[in-house]
Amino acid sequence: MIPRSFARPLSAALLGCATLAGMATLTLIVTPPAHARVVYDPWNHAENLLSAARALDQINNQIQSLQNQAQMLINQARNLTSLPYSSIQRLQQSLQRTQQLLGQAQRLAYQVTDIERAFQSGYGASAGAGSAAQMIDGARERWRTSMAGFEDALKTQATVVGNLSTMRGEMDALVARSQGATGALQATQAGNQLVALQTQQLADLTALMAAQGRAQALEAARVASGEEQAREQLRRFLAPGGGHQAGSARMFYGN
Repeated sequence: MIPRSFARPLSAALLGCATLAGMATLTLIVTPPAHARVVYDPWNHAENLLSAARALDQINNQIQSLQNQAQMLINQARNLTSLPYSSIQRLQQSLQRTQQLLGQAQRLAYQVTDIERAFQSGYGASAGAGSAAQMIDGARERWRTSMAGFEDALKTQATVVGNLSTMRGEMDALVARSQGATGALQATQAGNQLVALQTQQLADLTALMAAQGRAQALEAARVASGEEQAREQLRRFLAPGGGHQAGSARMFYGN
């Protein structure tokens, strides 16, 4: 049995040993081993940051490239978009009306063979051939042909003037479509239709000039043929043995 005088110091010593033993155990548990310690390397950290920045820059470049390709495809799609407007049918109808009017020319029209035949039989030197009655009939026929030519010219003028309103509307529509074109194809198609419109205007102008020229040519030919006929009639009148015969005349005097 341990005396009380030694029991208290011994208990204190044992308690101290137990405390030291616990602290040592705690130290062994908390303190990591030497091979598991983390070592900070600033150079390696900077190199990793630089590599990450380069990778991010490459990704941004790839994104920009994809965006450019997408925009290029969008532009190509716009360039291939067709113009949702066409004036070709209306222009063709106007041109057809003008052509039909020219084809309906009365009497001596635009056929070369008909013109040659008419001038051989009724114009020029032929106007002074035949009897007096035949020359009168020829003069009357030439006058009718000239009047028909002037009538055809007036009809052509009226048709061309009527086409102006249609052309003006088509021109305004095509210019608006050209200015609002979304791509190269639409702009090109609008430009082509404007060229077709100008061609229609030139065709109308050509038809008008042809009709007026025809009327003037027929009238000039009629005048020239009339002069030839008048010369022939005068020659026949003054020819010996024909035309006017001189004779005696009686005079009657009143009381």
